[in-house]
Amino acid sequence: MFDMIPFGKRREDSISQLMKSFNDVFSNDFFAPFKGSAAMSFKTDIRETENAYLVEAELPGFHKDDIEIRYEEPYLTIKAVRKEASNVEDSDQNIIRRERSYGEYVRHFHVQHIDEDGITASLKNGVLKLEIPKQPNTRAKRIQIRDDM
Repeated sequence: MFDMIPFGKRREDSISQLMKSFNDVFSNDFFAPFKGSAAMSFKTDIRETENAYLVEAELPGFHKDDIEIRYEEPYLTIKAVRKEASNVEDSDQNIIRRERSYGEYVRHFHVQHIDEDGITASLKNGVLKLEIPKQPNTRAKRIQIRDDM
């Protein structure tokens, strides 16, 4: 471990280190399965125009082959899979700390009245962009209530 203070530690640094160790226990990957779906999620921005919904999702490090987009009414699902690199080039190496995440990252969005055949997607610089065209507005029709029923 490297310290920023080159010539020994101050007393409060020892207390800070103790608090950091305590906090690390509760943020350790041991608890990851209990964190829920937010732990394996990604950030999105969603905008609406007159004719479409625009979705931007942060997926740094993913290739287009790692990403699956599906629409099964009424849910749009974006799933990205990052596989763990299993090849170790040097068998004399020991992993000291592993912080990168691997697995499935999934988001579901409830969206209706869209032209599912017109959805387009692109991936550039780790940002997935979706354009989801809306269905043309259907006119509301007023139903008259009959007196003879």
